[in-house]
Amino acid sequence: MLNIEGVTKKYGDFVAVNHLNMTIKPGTIFGFLGPNGAGKTTTMKMVCGLIRPTSGTIRVDGLNIVERPLEAKGKLGYVPDRPHVYERLTAKEYMYFIAGLYNLERSDGIQRSAELLALFGLGHVEHHLVESFSHGMKQRLVMASVLLHRPKLMVVDEPMVGLDPQGARLLKDTLRKEAHENGLTVLLSTHTLDVADEVCDRVAVINRGTLVAQGTPTELRQQTGTEGKRLEEVFLMLTQEKSAPSAHHQDEASS
Repeated sequence: MLNIEGVTKKYGDFVAVNHLNMTIKPGTIFGFLGPNGAGKTTTMKMVCGLIRPTSGTIRVDGLNIVERPLEAKGKLGYVPDRPHVYERLTAKEYMYFIAGLYNLERSDGIQRSAELLALFGLGHVEHHLVESFSHGMKQRLVMASVLLHRPKLMVVDEPMVGLDPQGARLLKDTLRKEAHENGLTVLLSTHTLDVADEVCDRVAVINRGTLVAQGTPTELRQQTGTEGKRLEEVFLMLTQEKSAPSAHHQDEASS
């Protein structure tokens, strides 16, 4: 579903992402982890076609994101860490607006909007202006809108920010259902490592723009000799340069 091949992004002499290779199979929740400034958000924006790689190739469902951007973007949905919505619209109006952007049939847009607003606990405020929503409510509205056009790939940057425990549980359950029952592929970046451990089928760790490890959480524990430890311990070991496994021993993204 997602193929990242030899992708590098440079800003002048600064290398934000260095020759990144990842392959993510359909129906996988893939955690993308790293310290601040490691290159996670840069990579996700390149996947979504918001910035161009300096070199390398990114394919979404076989489509080159640079050469065929509109077709590729039609197959993905992006949830940034700080969602921006049109606050002078009601929740329902916002959903209809997004449905129009993706050229959904009117009846389908109406039905999907109602279903998703209800799913994310916003049905009772569908006629309220978005400006009255809390950050967590706006985050849930964005998640609902991203699922409207039935994307094959969802790119999610820090999805739990601003969500209360009930909202976080709902989001985790929804991601698991969409991935494991409906075949949605999820690329998820989070600093909440317990969330990654709980919901991700596979994870990759990036540090200073370079991929240092990838595999299932269990495989990463085996690689680092941290069996039985929290994923936080694995992460801290992998992001210390002297402890990072060589590229030779990286799992070749049988994601």
